[in-house]
Parts: sequence; structure tokens; C-alpha cells
Amino acid sequence: MALVIAHRGARSLAPENTMLAARKALELGADLWETDISVSADGQLVLIHDDSLVRTTNVKKLYPDRDPWTVTTFTLSELRNLDAGSWFADTDPFGQIKSGKLSRVDQAACRGEKIPTLREALAFTQSAGWRVNLELKRLPPPMETFPVVERVLGLIDELRIDAERLVISSFNHHWLRAVQTLRPDIRVEALIGFSETDPLDWGALEFPVYNARSTLITGNEIRRLLRKGIRVNVFTVNDRAKISQFIAAGAAGIITDFPQWMTR
Repeated sequence: MALVIAHRGARSLAPENTMLAARKALELGADLWETDISVSADGQLVLIHDDSLVRTTNVKKLYPDRDPWTVTTFTLSELRNLDAGSWFADTDPFGQIKSGKLSRVDQAACRGEKIPTLREALAFTQSAGWRVNLELKRLPPPMETFPVVERVLGLIDELRIDAERLVISSFNHHWLRAVQTLRPDIRVEALIGFSETDPLDWGALEFPVYNARSTLITGNEIRRLLRKGIRVNVFTVNDRAKISQFIAAGAAGIITDFPQWMTR
């Protein structure tokens, strides 16, 4: 059976990249959760997907003069002052509130959620006996040269996180090579398919696991790669029929916003 990988936590049921989303994914029985790593202006590792804070926080209300509200231009204190959850209850991005999947208690729990630190996410994962996929994202100005690999690995060492609980993924394959050199005991997975239209670039197939955009890969290609000893996870699959097709083709993991479809 393919691994159930909760994309940014259970983001169909809670605000993405929050501890609430992580807890929901754990409750649902996902094998691991995936989250995105960025950095604050004062060098603190945090969980957020977008370069801008606008979509998933109330930053425009609290800091109206900071356009374009780039995450790397805010200190950790400023980031922690933001509400990273009310937008979810207000916009119902996956229609789960409208369909009755979230109670009023669930909706209220979203409000006031904070942008988590990586420290919080790692400690939670370790204490829960769970697993996490940390995606290292390109960092926007002014933090383009921030030593994200070294800082992430340093925090992992500081907290004594078991390597078996960790996956590090990225579209930046140079970073993955650095992880392999510095911590060969930590699994890396190469993301491919950054463009939604360009063909997938598998390179020299140097990595044992690839995370491929689901709209750019076929079941036959997954089977071909399996014969070469390469495992493939597919992202982001939010269609039940497609999930079944990829599992039948031998996908190692399904990265989805709806882990509940595979666990219940």
C-alpha cells in the first residue's frame, strides 16, 4: 500500500502548515505529514509555503505598510503576532465547511492559529512517534543565501530527532546532495515538476526517491522507474480515481490534501 502523505498537514480540514493541520493529519492516520520550510528576517526557521504572507495570514491588516509582505522580511516575533488560521474558516478553501465536514468547534479552533517554528514541528513529530517530510524551498530576498541546509540539520541534531522520522525534499537538488554528504542517514527525496507544463526532468536518476507532479506523470512511467529501482511519490493528488490509479501503478506514496480518503 502506498504511504499516505498529508500535504502541508491535513490542509483540507485545517489551515495549512499549522500545528492544527499536523494534529489533524496524525488523528486521521496519515503515515507522515509534509510541510514547507522558510526563514524569518532574524534567521528563525518557520513553516509556510508562499513567499508572501498575504494568502494565509492577516498580515495586511496588522502591517498595512509592508507590501509585498514577504515572509523573509518579518522577524519571528512579528510572524508569531499574525493569525494564520482565520482565513481558512472565512474562505473554506476546500469546501469542507460547506459540506458539513467541519463542526463549529473545528472552525473556531482555526482562528488564532500561529505560524509554527520548525522547532515546534520537529518536537511534535518526535513526541508523537510520527514522521515528517521537510520541503526546503527557495528563499526570497533578502535571505537567498541563508544556509538553510546547515541550519535545518543543526536543529535536527540539537533536538536529537531520530533520522528514521525524517525526509528532506526539495526542488533544489544541490541542497539534497549537501544533506546526503552531511547526514547520509537522513532520507532525501527529489522534487520534480516545478513547472506545471514542462516535461518532468529526471536527470541522471541519482536519487532513490522522486516526488513528481501528478499531472505530468503516468502509471506506465511509474512502472518503468520501479523496474530501475526508483520509487516515486506523486503530488498533489486530490482525485479519488487518480489516487487508485497511482496506487495500482506502484506509487510509493500519495501526497494529498485529503488523507482521510485513504485512511477511513
